[in-house]
Amino acid sequence: MARQYEFDDDEPFVVIEKEQGTLSSFFVGLAIGAGLALLFAPRSGLETRREIKRRARSAERAARRVASDVTDSVSDKFNDARRRVERRIDRTRQAIEMKKEQVHRAMEAGRAAAQEARDELERRIAETKAAYQAGGEVVHATRRSAATTRVVAPTAAEADEESETT
Repeated sequence: MARQYEFDDDEPFVVIEKEQGTLSSFFVGLAIGAGLALLFAPRSGLETRREIKRRARSAERAARRVASDVTDSVSDKFNDARRRVERRIDRTRQAIEMKKEQVHRAMEAGRAAAQEARDELERRIAETKAAYQAGGEVVHATRRSAATTRVVAPTAAEADEESETT
C-alpha cells in the first residue's frame, strides 16, 4: 500500500508499508478457493458433496497439523527463552555471591588492619607515657641532686671566706 505524505519542504515522497499475511488470511483464501471450486465443478451433487467432505477432512487435518506445528514452535521458543533467562539469573546470583564474599573478605581485612593499627597506637602511647614518666623522674632526680649539690657546695662568697680564714 502506497501513501503520499507531505512535509514542511513541500516536496512529496512515497512511504511503502508492507503488511504480512496471517494464518487467518490463509484460511479466508482457503474458503474462497473451495467456494470457487464448487461453482465450477463439473460433477453431480452427490459427488460434489463427497468431494466437499473429503476436502473438509483434509483441510481439518492440515489445520490441526499447522496448529500443532505452531504450538510446538511457540512452546519450543518459550522453553528456550525460559532456559536463557534461568541461566542469566544463575549467573547473576553467582556474581552477587562472589561480590558478597569479596565485600566480606574486605571488611574482615579492614577490621584486622584497624585492630593492628589500634594495638600499635596503644603500644606507642604506652611507650611515650613511660618515656615521659622516666623523663620526669630524671628531671626530679636532677633537681634533687642539684639541690643537694647546692647545699653541699659552698657558694663563691663562702669559699672566699673560707680561704681567708685558712
